[in-house]
Amino acid sequence: MKISDLVGSATANTFRSKTRTLLTILAIFIGAFTLTLTSGLGTGINAYIDDTVTAIGASDVMSVVKTPDADDGFGSADAGPAEYDPDTVSSGQDGPPGQQTVVALTPADLDTLADIDGVLDVQATRSISADYIQVGDGTRYVVDVGGLVAGQRTPLAAGSEPDNASSQSQLALPTSYVEPLGFADDAAAVGQTVSIAVTDAQRTQQVIEATIVGVAEETLATGGGVVPNDALTDALFDAQNTGVPAAEAQRYAQAAVWFDPAATDEQISALKDRLADAGYTGSTVADQLGAFRTVIDGIVWVLNAFAVIALLAASFGIVNTLFMSVQERTREIGLMKAMGMGSGKVFGLFSLEATFIGFLGSAIGAVLAVAAGTAISSALAGSFLADLPGLTLIAFEPVSIAAIIGLVMAIAFLAGTLPASRAARADPVDSLRYE
Repeated sequence: MKISDLVGSATANTFRSKTRTLLTILAIFIGAFTLTLTSGLGTGINAYIDDTVTAIGASDVMSVVKTPDADDGFGSADAGPAEYDPDTVSSGQDGPPGQQTVVALTPADLDTLADIDGVLDVQATRSISADYIQVGDGTRYVVDVGGLVAGQRTPLAAGSEPDNASSQSQLALPTSYVEPLGFADDAAAVGQTVSIAVTDAQRTQQVIEATIVGVAEETLATGGGVVPNDALTDALFDAQNTGVPAAEAQRYAQAAVWFDPAATDEQISALKDRLADAGYTGSTVADQLGAFRTVIDGIVWVLNAFAVIALLAASFGIVNTLFMSVQERTREIGLMKAMGMGSGKVFGLFSLEATFIGFLGSAIGAVLAVAAGTAISSALAGSFLADLPGLTLIAFEPVSIAAIIGLVMAIAFLAGTLPASRAARADPVDSLRYE
C-alpha cells in the first residue's frame, strides 16, 4: 500500500463511527479555539506595547530617580508607614503611604549624574500639579500636566507637537478633553486658547493661558495629561513655586538622562549598574512598559494552561476512539496483515487517523477563533477601547496559528500511538478468528 493509499484509507476510516469521532473532534476544538484566542490576545497587546515604544521615540533616554535606603520603608507595601524624611518630594503618582513620595534630586545630584560614565546629558523633570483646565468661562476640569523629554514624540490625532523652541505657551490636549471643553472635534480644538490654574506656596491661584497646537492620542506611555512645551512648563513651574525659596524649588522627583543612541542592551544595562552604584535607579520607556508586558504574558500563560489541559483531556478521547476502532476492526486488521501489510503500515494507518482527527479539531478551532477574535477586536475598538487608537486587542500571526495546529496534531499523534501499537502487534490468525 502506497503512502497516498494509506492516507486516503485513514481519512475514510476516521468517520466510520461519526458520533464518536465528532465528539472527539469537539473536545479538541475547544482546546484549540481557546489556545488560538489567548495566543492572539498576547500577540495583539504586546504588538501594541512595541508600537507604543517605537512611536514615542527617545530610545536614548532613561528616567532616573534616587534609590531610597533599604530600611526606610519606601517602595514596600508591606513595610507599613514610612518614616518621614524631609528630603522627599511627591512622586506625582498614586499609591500606598510611603510610595507616593521619592527622595528628592538636588542640583548636586544632577552634577553627580552628569559625571557618570556613559551619561551624555542630564535634565531635571519638573513636576507640576495643576488645579484645572478651562476654556473661557466654561466648565473647569481637573487635569494632569505631563511632559516629554527631548526626542520623544506625541502620537497626534490632529495638529502638531508643542514647539520647545517657541517662546509662546503651547500644549497638546488629550482627545478625551476635546468634547468636554466644548470643541466640535479634534481639528476644531487646534488654535484655541485654554487656561490652566496652579496654586502657589502662598495659596494664591495663578492662571496661565496657552494655545492648543495639537490633540494627542492617549496611549500607555503618554497617559491622559496635557503635554506642554518648555515655555508653558517654565510658566507653570514658576507660578507654582512663587514664594518658595530657591533651594526648595530646585528639588525634583526625577531626571532624564541621555546616553549614546547606538548603545547596545549590554551597554545600557552597564549604565544602569553604574547608576545603581552611585545610588540612583534608571529605567527606559521600554522598561516601564515592560511591566505591562509581564502582566499580559502571565495572564496569557495561565489561559494557555487551561487550553492545554483541555487538549490533554481530548487526547484521552482520541485514545478511547481509536481503541474502540481497533477492537471493532480486529478481523479487518488480521485480513490486512494476512495479505502482507506490515506492522509498520498498520501502525501508520491508525496513527494517521489520530493525526487527522487532531487536524480537523485544531483547524476548525483556529479558524473560528480567528473569526471570533477579529469580531471581538472590532467591537471593542469602537467602544471600550476607543481611547486607545491603534490597539488590536486580539491579533493573529499565521506562524502562531500554524504552530498551534502542529502542536495539536502532535498531541493527537502521541495519543494515537498506544492503540496504533496494539493494532500493529495483533496476530493475524487470532484476529481472523475474533468474533
